Amino acid sequence: MKIIYIVPGFGGTFYCGNCLRDSALIRALRREGHEALSLPMYLPLTRSVNSGPVDLPVFYGAVGIYFRQRFPVFRNMPGWMERTLNSAPLLNLASRNAGSTRAHGLEEMTESMLMGKDGFQREELEQLVRFLKTEKPDVVHLSNALLLGLASRIREEVKVPVVYSLQDEDVWISAMEEPYKTRIWDLMAEKARDADAFIAVSRYFAGFMREKLNIPGQKLHVVHIGIDPENYEANSISTKIPAIGYLSRINEENGFGILVDAFIELKKQSFSKSLRLHFTGGMTRDDKPFFRHQIDKLKKNRLNHQVAWFPEFHPEALKNFFAGITALSVPVLQGEAFGLYQLEALASGIPLVQPAVGAFPEIIDATGGGVLYSPNTPVALASALSDLLQDPGRMELLGGLGREAVARQFNWLVLARGMTGIYRKIGITKPNNHAC
Repeated sequence: MKIIYIVPGFGGTFYCGNCLRDSALIRALRREGHEALSLPMYLPLTRSVNSGPVDLPVFYGAVGIYFRQRFPVFRNMPGWMERTLNSAPLLNLASRNAGSTRAHGLEEMTESMLMGKDGFQREELEQLVRFLKTEKPDVVHLSNALLLGLASRIREEVKVPVVYSLQDEDVWISAMEEPYKTRIWDLMAEKARDADAFIAVSRYFAGFMREKLNIPGQKLHVVHIGIDPENYEANSISTKIPAIGYLSRINEENGFGILVDAFIELKKQSFSKSLRLHFTGGMTRDDKPFFRHQIDKLKKNRLNHQVAWFPEFHPEALKNFFAGITALSVPVLQGEAFGLYQLEALASGIPLVQPAVGAFPEIIDATGGGVLYSPNTPVALASALSDLLQDPGRMELLGGLGREAVARQFNWLVLARGMTGIYRKIGITKPNNHAC
């Protein structure tokens, strides 16, 4: 089976669970014998998530579509100008300087993209369609539902099923101002009719998006995220100095401030003399004032020497990070559709302490690898961490259960087989004579 997976590039300045999910899927599909290709949009894929040829064109180049959207004079730019704006040097420069992932200010761009051939990016859409027709895939799978504007044209011209993953689209839209927030949801619900299938990463998020986009039950599926367990090493927790870990983009929305306040609270307790806080995951330029404020709080409480920041978060660096922590907590304010970092921690034998919001209860229930707390406040988190950190035997038990669950049901081959089962269910029967 030939699968083309369309994946937005993001610049590489922070830990991107969605990007790692996409990369793991492509590698697993290839291991299962399928011809799978990652096709980048906006920016080139970073080396940590690129799973295919590095010489592929970048579609909807970020520089060109920004100018086309922002300045009417560029909407009929000559081909040489568009090629210059979307040349590799300019896109690589944009990647290195990607300082924001906020939706505020990009509402019009998001709306235009969802309008597909009726938006300002219609020329980019036609370029993509021409490429897909040349490649002759059996299925086109897009990384998220914010790209629903592409579905109709791909189905019309390439004549293959179009599938969308669902994960955390609400985070982008929730940051928008009205009336765009309502308009974007309404437009996505309209365009959802053009997709053949949606694959959510959790039952929680499937239910959320079913309601938002009015997705018929027969079009909606759930396949949990998977990773390669062999890429992770488990060490005994009992031999480590106690340390709480945080792995995600370092910003307010992901709860880093809650964890810092919980750590300050914990350090007031007698058992926590040697307790440390380790964090990694990177940040954008927009996140830096918030990060500096958290460091100032730690300094004010004379705890800045009890924390360790790991600026690198590529796979090898993460091995060192997990080797030094005894529990992981990422107290995302409103929860997440999944949270890949949970699987990475569990595969390393590290138990989780997560708020009872979003998909976190679903994942901890399925893995047995952690504990939940409520409400999502520093005091409640500190209490849950205190109970767990003072019970090394329980930490070892939870970490072991989680590692076994990842190997059994959250590994990348289970993910790939779940995806290809859905592809076949929606009617792929070797239309282009590719092996299935």
